[in-house]
Amino acid sequence: MTFDLQIYLVANPVSCQIVRPETFIRDPDSIRDPDSIRDSIRIRSENPDIRRGRIRIRIVNCWIQYEKNPYDEIKNPNGIVQMGLAENQLCFDLIETWLAKNPDAAGLKKDGQSIFKELALFQDYHGLPEFKKALAEFMEEIRGNRVTFDPRKIVLAAGSTSANETLMFCLAEPGDAFLLPTPYYPGFDRDLKWRTGAEIVPIHCSSSNGFQITESALQQAYQQAQKLDLNVKGILVTNPSNPLGTMLTRRELNLLVDFITSKNIHLISDEIYSGTVFGFEQFVSVMDVLKDKKLEDSEVSKRVHVVYSLSKDLGLPGFRVGAIYSNDEMVVSAATKMSSFGLVSSQTQYLLSALLSDKKFTGTYLNENKKRLKIRQKQLVSGLEAAGVTCLKSNAGLFCWVDMRHLLDTNTFEAELELWKKIVYEVKLNISPGSSCHCTEPGWFRVCFANMSEETLDLAMKRLKEYVESTDSNRLISKSSHERIKRLRKRTVSNWVFRVSWTDRVPDER
Repeated sequence: MTFDLQIYLVANPVSCQIVRPETFIRDPDSIRDPDSIRDSIRIRSENPDIRRGRIRIRIVNCWIQYEKNPYDEIKNPNGIVQMGLAENQLCFDLIETWLAKNPDAAGLKKDGQSIFKELALFQDYHGLPEFKKALAEFMEEIRGNRVTFDPRKIVLAAGSTSANETLMFCLAEPGDAFLLPTPYYPGFDRDLKWRTGAEIVPIHCSSSNGFQITESALQQAYQQAQKLDLNVKGILVTNPSNPLGTMLTRRELNLLVDFITSKNIHLISDEIYSGTVFGFEQFVSVMDVLKDKKLEDSEVSKRVHVVYSLSKDLGLPGFRVGAIYSNDEMVVSAATKMSSFGLVSSQTQYLLSALLSDKKFTGTYLNENKKRLKIRQKQLVSGLEAAGVTCLKSNAGLFCWVDMRHLLDTNTFEAELELWKKIVYEVKLNISPGSSCHCTEPGWFRVCFANMSEETLDLAMKRLKEYVESTDSNRLISKSSHERIKRLRKRTVSNWVFRVSWTDRVPDER
């Protein structure tokens, strides 16, 4: 028996989906090594026919397609627009202005004197105290100063990728499982699983309630893990959600805290988009809920951990600054020891401690960042509506969760990926299909809006509108042709029936 599998490498280059049969796989060798994919499919598949059968593989890598033909307003105006990368490029001018006004920080000086040598030598692996203090205060400011963060409970890491993996090493053994609500960031399949040996069990969420987490979904995921003989160690959520662009509600956060309390498991809240909440709403952290429930100093609080980063709120993914916050001394101790594998450079810490300690700057930046994100999000939503496309109502993040179910030929993930290929290759927009985020419903896509200019976003929406209109026209023509053929067939059959029945009657009349 031979299985023909197509593997689609999506906007996140470490993610792929295998279609026919439907199964997901995330493998570090998958981009260029089909043999490793075959082995991994056989090992992980629950279908014995697949484990025994031959597997033919065709790789479709739209990410490489983008890299070969990236859009540039002047050099390559017909190229592919990158809408699959969650970067915040809207407020670089504010940071650059601050740097120009604070040359000592940028020049690694203190009171006009160089401290280059001091910063270049070995530093305490715990991190610079002044930076951890400034980071803790910045996290408090984002949360309206309703909660406090103790700098001694912060563990620095080289971005949230490193922070999440470190927490997995600290909290789970190989083969243990964490529950994640779908849809979720595709990179978690790499960050949480590849080196730790941990497993992910999805909490299936539905568009019927805006993909909110429900108690029944939590229970079903927990029971599914038990059926698979997996030891559930905790739940990981992103708040605000990537890819939904929505905050978790207080109801959801209360539900999560109650659930981990009843099951005696951990909760990791990845809050790297906490400073991107726009509009009139304020970000609500799991730390707010612990305070409301008067659980700040309880045993439950020791099983709640927060991950943060400056990659999204400040738009500094290249600086690789992430953090773990935990009330559990053992987790802090273990994570600190592991942080030696992914430290934040002392030069980066020095620069950012000065920037984050400037309260006038951080206040102005956070307000302006939210304002610009809201304007850009409205621009995307308006462009989508003009194209006859809607999206989930969002209030945070650098992207929208876009509903293109009406553009599918059939309600299948195969049809979703065919539509995605058309959008990448023909429309020349690199977006992320919902299947890469483990969405249970085909036809949803994540579309980023903060990594490009207004003009580029307008162009992208113009391209999408033209595609949708041409698709609608083709469907109308196809429908009209189908109805015409149907009418013709009906007339032909009617005439044939009439002739047959007339012939049958003639002898009797004679």
